[in-house]
Amino acid sequence: MSTGPLTYLVTGGAGFVGSHLVEALLAQDCRVLVVDDLSTGRMENLASAVGHPHFTFALASVTDERMMDMVTAKVDVVIHLAAVVGVGLVIEHPVRVIETNVAGTRAVLKAAVRHRPRVLIASSSEVYGKGVRMPAEEEDELLLGPTSRSRWCYAASKMVDEFLALAYQQEYGLEVVPFRLFNTVGPRQSGRYGMVIPRFMQQALKGEPITVYGDGTQTRCFCDVQDVVRALIGLSTHPDAAGRVYNVGGTEEVSMNELAERVRMVAGSDSPIVRLPYADVYPHGYEDIQRRVPDTRRLRSLLGWEPRLSLDATLPRVRDYLQSVLTEL
Repeated sequence: MSTGPLTYLVTGGAGFVGSHLVEALLAQDCRVLVVDDLSTGRMENLASAVGHPHFTFALASVTDERMMDMVTAKVDVVIHLAAVVGVGLVIEHPVRVIETNVAGTRAVLKAAVRHRPRVLIASSSEVYGKGVRMPAEEEDELLLGPTSRSRWCYAASKMVDEFLALAYQQEYGLEVVPFRLFNTVGPRQSGRYGMVIPRFMQQALKGEPITVYGDGTQTRCFCDVQDVVRALIGLSTHPDAAGRVYNVGGTEEVSMNELAERVRMVAGSDSPIVRLPYADVYPHGYEDIQRRVPDTRRLRSLLGWEPRLSLDATLPRVRDYLQSVLTEL
């Protein structure tokens, strides 16, 4: 890999994580190509990149094998973020989830075999399923629910993505780096597809009830998108990163009840906090996970990476962003 500024392809680069990654790469004088079909991404997210001499955008689906082959020929690194994500879309459009996620990753890998960039594949903490143990380590056993419940199709699609990526490394010598994201949060994240912090914050800012699903005792760890981007850039260049899966996430565990209280305080809101049974929100049989906590020792050992921004530092950034766009939501 070149020692100078690299050329990156970022699929899904108009999305939440992707747009922050694009900005960080351009700030490091890298060249960046983005492929995005704008099904969930927004060109507004790339406002600071459009017009930059090192930035190119292609409006296309990641499943377009011809387009992927053409753009991959020009790059040193592919960071594949394009996917159908969010509880809402997973529940309502399982066919789209499975077909887009698996076919998109296959198209990326097929193109990469021809042109030989390093490929980072975005996976998810959802692959841990019901959580055999917590904190979750990359080599832990994985346990999903039955195929009769579409709630698990996203996790299964991401597991296939990981298997496929590692198979391409084994059979073809392609450098692949699958990474599992745990509840990334920050400005530009939308609450439209079930992401909890922007949903809570938007409700608080509008003075609407903050709706906590279930009893609110379930816990998650949130990681600021800026910290996630640092990890991805580190994984994209480290000579020893390829061939292993990495957890990328925060380690500050918070319950949904506590999160709702902290959001209300940051928003300066009087919104009531209301708990809704899952049956009132999701189809029959929906299962939630009580705890989801990453073990990030593998990433820390490789890169010396640690989250720098606490949840208390991130929430005001989410508030300020949502206040600036609230009239559009």
